[in-house]
Amino acid sequence: MSLHDRMSGRALALGACFAGAGLLPAPAPAANGVAAILPHSDPLTTADATGLLRTFIPGGAIDTGNAFFQVLGSNGRSCNTCHRQEDAWSVTPVHIRQRFDRTQGTDPLFRPVDGSNSPLADVHDVDARRVAYSMLLDRGVFRIGIGIPADAEFSLSAVDDPYGYASATELSLFRRPLPGTNLGFLTSVMWDGRETTAPFLPPMDAGTSHADLVASLTHQALDATLGHAQAAQPPTDDQLAQIVAFEMSTTTAQVRDTAAGWLQEDDAIGGPRILASLQFYVGINDPLGGEPTGAAFDPAAMNLFDGWTDESPDQSAAAARAAILRGQALFNGKPISISGVRGLNDVVGQTVIQGTCTTCHDAPGVGNHSVSLPVDIGVADASRRTPDMPLYTLTNNATGETIQTTDPGKALLSGKWQDIGKFKGPILRGLAGRPPYFHNGMAATLGDVVDFYNTRFAIGFSDGEKQDLVAFLAAL
Repeated sequence: MSLHDRMSGRALALGACFAGAGLLPAPAPAANGVAAILPHSDPLTTADATGLLRTFIPGGAIDTGNAFFQVLGSNGRSCNTCHRQEDAWSVTPVHIRQRFDRTQGTDPLFRPVDGSNSPLADVHDVDARRVAYSMLLDRGVFRIGIGIPADAEFSLSAVDDPYGYASATELSLFRRPLPGTNLGFLTSVMWDGRETTAPFLPPMDAGTSHADLVASLTHQALDATLGHAQAAQPPTDDQLAQIVAFEMSTTTAQVRDTAAGWLQEDDAIGGPRILASLQFYVGINDPLGGEPTGAAFDPAAMNLFDGWTDESPDQSAAAARAAILRGQALFNGKPISISGVRGLNDVVGQTVIQGTCTTCHDAPGVGNHSVSLPVDIGVADASRRTPDMPLYTLTNNATGETIQTTDPGKALLSGKWQDIGKFKGPILRGLAGRPPYFHNGMAATLGDVVDFYNTRFAIGFSDGEKQDLVAFLAAL
């Protein structure tokens, strides 16, 4: 079944339609000659390194009077401080550094509560702030402080924190802010699922928002205001409802590739407006038996560019489109021997699963997993630790076994040994606008992402295949 056949009116009915026309911060400077085609009259379109990124919202305008854009705490922050349109509603190091230089590190983004490498860091002058906020400046990561649960199956036996703060009471976990857009496709909230108030269960009816998702996003907005924004009082129910309505109403995706052209033309279905219409429900196309209709898993889950042919009048555009098509075919069909993934191999009882990228990125046209599936693919392993990251040695209280990790992930919520290093896979649309990648920002580019998977699973991508796959991912 093609993605054309899977379309419905799902997100056209999501959230409120905003009538205000307040403009967001000016778009980033255009790259690769995009400036000439950037529609400056359209505040919903911004430039990124590979073309144009666009946000779609019913009604066609963003109301900056919404509580999402208002300072509700004590430190000058709003949701928009860390979720920026020009960064696909996340933040990126290049723009973080611009904000630092413009304000000498006093922009509300830079606050010791989570922006500095330690909450006790010296921030008394610009030089001290540049050191204190180095992880935010270099990787675009915030410090999340979470302690080990009292009833955990493991203990912290050693900690190597280059910033001298972390302990069992509060581990320092450096994580990227997930995008505040495309949220109607979520099956858990936050990298470790900590804001998921209840499991998202099928069916999620097309055209409606799931009550568990709304409740989870509401709880996340509350915690973010009290925590990241350091509010003395919780936001009102109306303010929380405004934030969630805005988040649920937007979809964001790449709309133009500099070389390939407009990504929704000539029967392609890229861009955010079509994304808003894709059918989605919890369990759709799940390869592990979670598809509530009983339909068989279709590994060709990403068919955005099936409509393209070699008939483009522009030879260079035709070549670029051909590369994107080859990358899409690789994503859907390149064989991968998946092994050693906790949360996947152990769940199905198979040492090796013969799969593809879409085994885990199965939601059609979206690219996250359609059920909550936190997995450990090794991103937080000690072998991939860099000197700027803390390293934790955890000991199993029953067996004495040890694991070293830079982030225990879901295990800090569940207390379960088997959950160490598990994180959810993010939605893949709008990737080009929000580097770096993975929960800890360890992959600076999409090429680095492809290299990680290539080495982790010994896939054997050729250099040409890597380039094609990057071209496809950048077009999402």
